[in-house]
Amino acid sequence: MEPRLVEPGPYRATRLWNETIELFRGGMPLRKHRCHFKSYERCFTASEAVDWLHRLLRHNQNFSPEVTRAQTVQLLKKFLKNHVIEDIKGRWGKEDFEDNNHLYRFPPFSPLKPYPKRPPFRKEIIKFPNWDDTEKDTFQEHIPIKQITLNSEMWFKRHSIAIGEVPTCRFVHRRLLTEANIEEIWKSMTLSHLQKILGLDSLEDVLDTKLVNPKHIIQNVYHINKQGVVILEDKSKELPHWVLSAMKCLANWPRCPDLKQPTYLGFERDVFRTIADYYGHMKEPLLTFQLFDIFVSVLGLLQKESLAIEALQVCCLLLPPENRRKVQLLITMMARISINKDLPPLCDTAGTRTLMVQTFSRSILCSKDEVDLDELLAAKLVSFLMDNYQKILNIPCALKAAIEEHVTHLRRVQFQKSYPDVYKERFPTRESEAVLFPEKSKRKPMLLMWAFKKPFQPFQRTRSFRM
Repeated sequence: MEPRLVEPGPYRATRLWNETIELFRGGMPLRKHRCHFKSYERCFTASEAVDWLHRLLRHNQNFSPEVTRAQTVQLLKKFLKNHVIEDIKGRWGKEDFEDNNHLYRFPPFSPLKPYPKRPPFRKEIIKFPNWDDTEKDTFQEHIPIKQITLNSEMWFKRHSIAIGEVPTCRFVHRRLLTEANIEEIWKSMTLSHLQKILGLDSLEDVLDTKLVNPKHIIQNVYHINKQGVVILEDKSKELPHWVLSAMKCLANWPRCPDLKQPTYLGFERDVFRTIADYYGHMKEPLLTFQLFDIFVSVLGLLQKESLAIEALQVCCLLLPPENRRKVQLLITMMARISINKDLPPLCDTAGTRTLMVQTFSRSILCSKDEVDLDELLAAKLVSFLMDNYQKILNIPCALKAAIEEHVTHLRRVQFQKSYPDVYKERFPTRESEAVLFPEKSKRKPMLLMWAFKKPFQPFQRTRSFRM
């Protein structure tokens, strides 16, 4: 049974879990083993399971080739806890699996996870604000109407209007494109674009759109420095100065602009531990709990690199600005450290790139509830971010241009409705321009016409007839 790519969509983590279990149960070699002078049929040792599953995960396109043996052991512990496997005596439910010669077997049933029940299918389209709907316009303030007491004077005024003596006054209800309208446009068009990239009929099962803050999108697009990093308005949400200095030190090693004290043997390892300790004690991952499912869905597009990069660009716009800034700085540091040949090894048992992924993947992406494959999925995403961080952490220019053009169009339409005469003067149509500036027919000179018909011939001296 060959591994297949699990496409984006709802419950992708659950589908991956079931897919991995089916591959493990269908492909793991089973044979006869002896333990304590007793033979057991159709079983396997813990080390054999680690070897086979580790090889499967590394060659599975749903996961990363950088999956470690330790991560494989952690997954087998979850298999034992969820009764995917059991020991040779039928015991399960505890995470006491170790990489040794202890015997295990498969239970007689297949412990696949059921999918949550979904309401009847309906295709959901992101709705745009309807500016022509006066009854449902939630952005307009309701003007209180004072009741009029009908007396003889008011009756005379109404009677005069009715017979045409006094012209009727018409109040024009002007519609202004408020800041709330613009925020709603940014949110609607951004989510609609993301839904189109993922190829989903609805974002309902992968993202709670009500929790998406349009102010975050706008700030992430416009409040950036020359390097494209978000500038925070609230300086209290910045990284601590000592953490930022430590990150700059390793990212620019051995040229450290903030390093003023002498180094010692193992100095770079202590700096790295300081950074890892700070990110390891965060209460929430940088990509937030509420965006876990949408980022997991994007992982199904990694075979189409350009499409996955565009999807991640949009997803990163949904982050709070302080989270986006920390992601930008952290991923940039990780990518630079991984390719820096001048930096001494930061670990004796793992390579620098593998160490980066293992150390920070859970600080970048993890689920609020315990998800069985979240560590492997986070490692897959972090590896892709490190390889393409310069593109992913940029602003999606096409989306930005489309939204700005849409906002400009709405403002022009509103101005045309509010001031039609002024609009005609400022933005004349082709018909009005033709009336004001009639096009004159241009006749070509006869000499020029003759020149085209009869090319110029040089003068030749002829023989004179005079004697």
